[in-house]
This record gives sequence, structure tokens and C-alpha cells, in this order.
Amino acid sequence: MWTDPIVEELHRVREAHAARFHNDMQAIAADLLRTEREWPGPKIDPRPHPPGIRPSAEQANPQHGDDRLARKGP
Repeated sequence: MWTDPIVEELHRVREAHAARFHNDMQAIAADLLRTEREWPGPKIDPRPHPPGIRPSAEQANPQHGDDRLARKGP
């Protein structure tokens, strides 16, 4: 059976992260939320959008003000 090395690596990273918190889901979730809060990159709006509308990173999070990843044009 063939295994995808990228998927295997993701599983190893996930298992190592869970082990750091003794597989406590609340502690894992708190760490992921903290990491998300402190992440320096642009944030996106995870809410669903009407079909055909894809907001740019700046539109999704105007307080961030980083439009380097904002989509330009149609």
C-alpha cells in the first residue's frame, strides 16, 4: 500500500502537538487559538459568502491593513 509522505508528516506533527498537551483537547484548542491570534499574517473571514463573491484578504480583515495578498482584478 502506498502512503503519501506529506500526509504522514502531517500526522507526525499533529501527534507531536497533541503529545505536548497530553492529548487534552481543551489545551490543544487553546494553543491553536492562541497561535491564530498571534499569527502575523493576514486573516481571512471564514464565514460563507454568496456564490461568485470572493473577498480579498484586506476586505475580510480591514484592521490588518496588509493588502499584499489581496487579489487584484477580476
